[in-house]
Amino acid sequence: MLRLTWVQPEDLIGHELRQAVQDGREPSAVAARWRAAGGPEVPLTAGASPTPASPYLRLLATDLLDELADLPGRLADDEPTDLPRIRSLCPDWPATAGGRAAGTARVDADGAPRAPGRAPRPRAASPTSLEAAWLGRAVGCLLGKPVEKLPLTGIRRLARAAGNWPLNTYFTARGVPGDLLAEHPWNRRSASTSLAENIDGMPEDDDLNYPLLNLLVLQRHTRAFTPTDVARVWLDELPAGRTFTAERVAYRNLLNGLEPPLTARHHNPFREWIGALIRADVHGWTNPGDPAAAAEQAHRDATLTHTANGVYAAMFTAAVIATAATGDHDVHACLRTGLAVVPPRSRLALAVRGAVRLAREHTDFDTVVDVLHDTYAATHHWVHAVPNTALIAAALTHAGGDFTGSVRRAVSGGWDTDSNGATAGSVAALLAGSPRALPERWTAPLKNRLATSVGGFHGTGFDTLARLTHLEATRP
Repeated sequence: MLRLTWVQPEDLIGHELRQAVQDGREPSAVAARWRAAGGPEVPLTAGASPTPASPYLRLLATDLLDELADLPGRLADDEPTDLPRIRSLCPDWPATAGGRAAGTARVDADGAPRAPGRAPRPRAASPTSLEAAWLGRAVGCLLGKPVEKLPLTGIRRLARAAGNWPLNTYFTARGVPGDLLAEHPWNRRSASTSLAENIDGMPEDDDLNYPLLNLLVLQRHTRAFTPTDVARVWLDELPAGRTFTAERVAYRNLLNGLEPPLTARHHNPFREWIGALIRADVHGWTNPGDPAAAAEQAHRDATLTHTANGVYAAMFTAAVIATAATGDHDVHACLRTGLAVVPPRSRLALAVRGAVRLAREHTDFDTVVDVLHDTYAATHHWVHAVPNTALIAAALTHAGGDFTGSVRRAVSGGWDTDSNGATAGSVAALLAGSPRALPERWTAPLKNRLATSVGGFHGTGFDTLARLTHLEATRP
């Protein structure tokens, strides 16, 4: 029997029960009915239960998902998804630059219309700095790929066995005892392309596919794109098998005739996971010095698939990157600006502020990571946006924005290692400002080439991607 991951109702219900607890609903009665019927617990690492459910359990799971969606939540006032309400909760929302693309609002921080010609659009990031950002994203992703899904203890033991702790280069199997490799096997999809001995250019990964897709969104629809425009590009260019978690559910919802933003909410327990965050870089790269515009752009992208904290993670990341892209701010100012577009009482804001504080208090980053895992590992999936965004912020803070320090801390912290490394690498590389500022041991194995199933981009160089991004950043 074909087992489709991330979409079967019997596999979604456990995740939705956990999500309900996190967003302030009371799911205990629904959970009791599911368990009394013999429903399985949430799949721990994969997107499907080990064995298929009976037709009865599948129907029951579908009904219970609908019941859970109707439960009231006590956090709704502090964690809205629509942009006007988000802005109303953010007292430090950044002022929006003028000269915006057609179809986007020119407004002051208080919502008043901005007169034409005021506050000209900031200068675009240079192709050189954008090339560094693309490379940094690829390096961080590649570093994290072999150890994605592994427990924190496994990551540490594998790196130490190879004499690579703290991480200073890509993971390798050379010198690692066979029994340790059997206990903590590399990610099966990545071992053949992402260990130091196997790297030959940047292999395909969704953390690079989504920035490519967002380039297509901007090329076809400009910065005035809508969530529906993003959906059209996905249906045209993104193979369904290259989607995961919230993106796969939203893709299925589109094929079932649902439209945004319902695509993000209907039977989608992954709507606060990390998927929207990993799509945010291009929105920051194309709005340098305008974190408000970057956050608004990220919001329109994210609401195809995510709600609340899943959306905030994308907005935070886009605003951080837009601030870093000017070259005028250190990483700490960038992170503060990112928090300015996140509702301050939301779980994501609380987590990021706590992680930054931890990173300032402890000289040993392993201690920071241990505290974060003690706080979140038992209650959040390893792909959830809240702990992963907190880890990214902690890594950037602790490293002071240094490139190698940022990516190795982000990856060594576990959870969604390739996504966290990619985002930290993008930010830190922008701060570095040039590909030449990135150590060659990281960039040389990429050979200025990436693999992808996104049409027209397979084999493209990072210098070319930087020029294409610069064109969108400078488009009137």
